[in-house]
Amino acid sequence: MSGRDGMMVARDDRMRGTDMTNAHPAIECPPHTDGNALRDRLLAMPDTLSDALVARMEADRAAGWVNPYRTSDSEAIRREPRAGDAGSIWRPSYVRDTEKILHLPAYNRYNGKTQVFSFRSNDDLSRRGLHVQLVARIARDIGRALGLNCDLIEAIGLGHDLGHTPFGHAGESHLNDIYRARTGRSFFHNVHSVRVLDTLYGRNLSLQTLDGVLCHNGEYEQRVFELSHMDTFEQFDRVMEDCYTHDFDYVKTLRPMTLEACVVRISDIIAYVGRDRQDAIEAGLLAEDAFEDGLGGRYNSWILTRASIDIVEHSYGKDRIEMSEELFREIRRAKRENYQKIYHSTGIEEEQSAMMARAFNLMYEHFLGDLKAHDESSFIFRHHIARIDKALSHYGGSYDWERDLDMTVVDYIASMTDGYFTELACTLFPELRFPQRTYINE
Repeated sequence: MSGRDGMMVARDDRMRGTDMTNAHPAIECPPHTDGNALRDRLLAMPDTLSDALVARMEADRAAGWVNPYRTSDSEAIRREPRAGDAGSIWRPSYVRDTEKILHLPAYNRYNGKTQVFSFRSNDDLSRRGLHVQLVARIARDIGRALGLNCDLIEAIGLGHDLGHTPFGHAGESHLNDIYRARTGRSFFHNVHSVRVLDTLYGRNLSLQTLDGVLCHNGEYEQRVFELSHMDTFEQFDRVMEDCYTHDFDYVKTLRPMTLEACVVRISDIIAYVGRDRQDAIEAGLLAEDAFEDGLGGRYNSWILTRASIDIVEHSYGKDRIEMSEELFREIRRAKRENYQKIYHSTGIEEEQSAMMARAFNLMYEHFLGDLKAHDESSFIFRHHIARIDKALSHYGGSYDWERDLDMTVVDYIASMTDGYFTELACTLFPELRFPQRTYINE
């Protein structure tokens, strides 16, 4: 799920923001009196599977056990029964989905999109391209132990953030504010990721993969993840429309149709909570000892191991994915601390908010005007509409951009990388100034 430097503007406390600070000293946070107790409790949590579960898993494998709740390749449902999309012995259904995702222009742009820290030239900070790989890797490890379909897990994990805006959740919030004010409809990156795959590029992905992408949103944690039992595109399309016409209180209630998607959803949280701390320390925003648990950047290693072990222990052989109450409380605590000390830290959220809101508004209005004027010399025609139309033409389709001009502008802005957005905005509106910390002036 990525993939916040400068402004951190969140839609609400469930949405992480984007830090765009220009030069803030590391924040020294006073240690909590219970820090040692918290650290000791965290380190006492199991870092290996229990002997009993290992013995059970070994016996199951020796007996040829297949998880009855695993999503099989033969269950893949597609909108169109294209012969070229049928699974085969060497390219099963969900492997095809993964390969379709990897070859998208939108996948190429992951590495130009912020995970948390924007406006920094620092190759050691996470970008969304790394985030989706981490999510897929963590989810595959958990899924393999549970006997789930790791090909489906990989497809969902790699595709789940394709609809993300530039500048992380701050960009998502700005674009949603404009789109909702103009149309009464909502913009959510998970919903737009489905649109990228299903509508803009028409890749005919399986319902199972699209459902996992839609339901991945790791901003809302749960202890137990149960299935929706959705099984048709008709149901899926109704849910998609409801996401556009409702707010986050509806979107957070979405439940995946497969256990594989449930694993990706919790892996999204596991992937960013610790990694965001490492990035905050690397960016100089926080000191190593700033967090209550006293683990600093080592918290990432802690949550990767302990959370994965805990989930396997509590989910093996079940028709749901769950974690212990202890892990659930800790994830909520860690996320709350991240909001306080990273995403919403004093002096960062407000600093560039007005500037970014203005930039998004100017870009939106400019390109909406170009569409209304049918100005084919505009960047939105040359860099967006023409390319989407060409991609769809390979499958006998076309981009119906005139049907909803606001949606077309949203499609374009959401597709931009951070660098493309800032360069284009400064070209069109020279009065705009974006902060930038380089390797030399940090």
